[in-house]
Amino acid sequence: MLRLKKPWYTYLWIASVIYLMLGFVNILFAWLGLICFTIPLFISFRFGSKAYCNHYCGRGQFLELLGETYGLSRKRVPPKFLAKKWFRYGFLTFFMLMFLNMLYITYLVFAGQELNEVVTLLWTFKVPWAWGVTHIVAPGIAQFAFGFYSVMLTSTILGLLTMFIYRPRTWCVYCPMGTMTQMICKRK
Repeated sequence: MLRLKKPWYTYLWIASVIYLMLGFVNILFAWLGLICFTIPLFISFRFGSKAYCNHYCGRGQFLELLGETYGLSRKRVPPKFLAKKWFRYGFLTFFMLMFLNMLYITYLVFAGQELNEVVTLLWTFKVPWAWGVTHIVAPGIAQFAFGFYSVMLTSTILGLLTMFIYRPRTWCVYCPMGTMTQMICKRK
């Protein structure tokens, strides 16, 4: 029997990497990212805890691995404004507006608009998608996958950028999911 030297959840960074790779293989795998949205919310609602952020977040673990273990971080103190409420809540609001826009575009495709097979990085740069099988599902289902993968890839890029420039888990300071779970925990 395989014995792990660390707790099982310290290897969840592997799931984050696999998720990103699967999205390049076929965009429909982007739907798996909903796990990263529902589990933290469930944990915070059910237990009033940020256990997901502190122990189970594969993205945070991945950034820690790259920054600490492989030394890809400059390990500088991030600017104080990243931790300020106005920035975190503003960034959460911006992210939620982008998410709602993605849902609206998905709705339009379900209503008959043409599928827009593109991943958008940083909400600006369009990356045409030339691989993957989308014709096996309804266009709206595929459109959601394109939009959701854009959100997940964009947040990963932002996390990597701040990891390179500052400390490994700087993304965690202003992560929209972390801000939402913190709000829920405070209310509980």
